[in-house]
Amino acid sequence: MSGRDSVLPRAARPPTHDDLDLSDLEAVRLLLRGDSVVDWHTLGFSEHADVDRFLRLNEFDPESDDEMQRLEDIRADAVDYLTRVYGLPIPDEVAEEVAARDLFLMASRDGANQKWACVVLKVMHIIHHVAGREAMISLAISDEEINRQVELKVMKVVEELRAAGAPIAEFEWSRKPRDSMITKLIAKRSTLAANIYDKLRFRLIVPTYDDLIPMLVLLTRQLIPFNYVVPGESVNQLLDLGTLLESNVHLREVSENLQRDSDGKKRPLPLNEFSGPEYRIINFVADIPLRLSRLVPKHEIAPESSHVIFVLTEFQIADKQTAMQNESGQSSHDAYKSRQHEKVRARLLRGEDEPLPPD
Repeated sequence: MSGRDSVLPRAARPPTHDDLDLSDLEAVRLLLRGDSVVDWHTLGFSEHADVDRFLRLNEFDPESDDEMQRLEDIRADAVDYLTRVYGLPIPDEVAEEVAARDLFLMASRDGANQKWACVVLKVMHIIHHVAGREAMISLAISDEEINRQVELKVMKVVEELRAAGAPIAEFEWSRKPRDSMITKLIAKRSTLAANIYDKLRFRLIVPTYDDLIPMLVLLTRQLIPFNYVVPGESVNQLLDLGTLLESNVHLREVSENLQRDSDGKKRPLPLNEFSGPEYRIINFVADIPLRLSRLVPKHEIAPESSHVIFVLTEFQIADKQTAMQNESGQSSHDAYKSRQHEKVRARLLRGEDEPLPPD
């Protein structure tokens, strides 16, 4: 295909806990809790290099005039929406005077326009996502090819991370078979196929528990835009982030400026009803941006179309010891499937004792 396949940041050495900054902690906490950036009131970018890395994660090339103009067009669309629908008085500086790229820094610093920069960026985030979803629907391309391109993108990043010394003991990926999707839809309260988030899954195992945070940070720096982690779909049965922040002097100081919930309460995290009582995992879903030029020739992309699409992708992270424990007894995959199949039989037969024919 013509054009660049990706503009992702180049892999760097794995960070230590003392290397982490506020934006790292914000991204990891959002990932672990399944929160939404729409509820944030500030960002954590300190310089243009941070903004450019974030833009690249979202598949915007800061060195491309066309893609920076695309960012400007999204900003104009967001301002139009906010003024037309809500009558909000967006300051001229935010609406048009500064480059759209600079809004990220404005939203990260105290000042009269910080709030307005945040408001505009939130709407830009949604508009860009909607455009990417519309572009994907219009594609006459199979799920097979789209999933293959996501797999190639993730595999390339993981191999670069390994080469840079990232703590990766095991890495594997899979696609949910058709029978498993049918079973899951029957077992779930919702029977909409659109609500299956693990059609494409990647599993990363790190050597030790202490490698979990550095691995999550690397993923949010090199592959997964924190703004496209799917809200409400994260499960964290493994990491006690609060204890970690308190146990490290540097992290404790940085975490003083973490976003606060409006009600001051910790939100419950979703659980999988079929998982065993001892099963522990970090599980989250992200809408991974994929450049449209990986799927169709660049000259065939309509000028008004988004240059990216989004593909729902599940990630599972654990340390090696926990991963081994997860494969034993009631936590094993076989035990999980057995509990799920029992639920399906009971639901289909309305609680009757007659079993379904064996597979």
